[in-house]
Amino acid sequence: MYFPTTHWSLLAQATLGGETAGRQALEDLFRRYWSPLQQFIRARGYNVTEAEDLTQDFVLHLLEHSTIKRADRLRGRFRSFLLGALVRFLADEYDRRHARKRGSGMAHVSLEEGPALPMPSEPAEILFDREWALVILENGLRALRQEFETADNPKRFAVLGRFLPGSLDVPTYEEAAALLGLTLPALKSELHRLRHRFKTLVRQEVASTVSAPHEIDEEMSYLQQVLIDKGNDLNFSQKPPPAVS
Repeated sequence: MYFPTTHWSLLAQATLGGETAGRQALEDLFRRYWSPLQQFIRARGYNVTEAEDLTQDFVLHLLEHSTIKRADRLRGRFRSFLLGALVRFLADEYDRRHARKRGSGMAHVSLEEGPALPMPSEPAEILFDREWALVILENGLRALRQEFETADNPKRFAVLGRFLPGSLDVPTYEEAAALLGLTLPALKSELHRLRHRFKTLVRQEVASTVSAPHEIDEEMSYLQQVLIDKGNDLNFSQKPPPAVS
């Protein structure tokens, strides 16, 4: 069974390789999941400006300290590793801030409050997982779009891609077929291949975040359920609307 190079493998290579190309690869990796990290921090009560600064500080913390070397790929999901590391980082940051306040003998006044953040209606961990699921979908869509661009077919994707998750303007079969100059059977066949390829790319993306093949289906099911629980119709196998009769 094919199992791609995982984020765990990248961590191991970077740890062994030292301050070379591994560091740049890790920076790109962590920034790929910047959004879930920042959303989690905001849900913990920090304003926008603080969340942005703390997200950057957290990424630098992982790159510059021994956290990566202590990472154990046998623990499973890269998502869980990042979230656990972030929780510990925020706890340490909270202690540092309060130690500075006590040491100064003065009340802390924030000079840059930023936009107010409403209290979340659900645990921050669920917000993190949902944002993570959306990032997985976005990465799959990006990879699929790049395949069409490589094949010099960006206009085709501009039409077919509207049937995939995230589209706010889904055409009918008839409209899409007319735009592409296809018969309805030919369009349906293209959409079937498109959805299958999209699911394959999403599966590959999920596979890169776990430590063993048997965890892939479990992770996909969990992330899809996280989206469904929010009443979000985005999922890993979204089907287009029926044809107009």
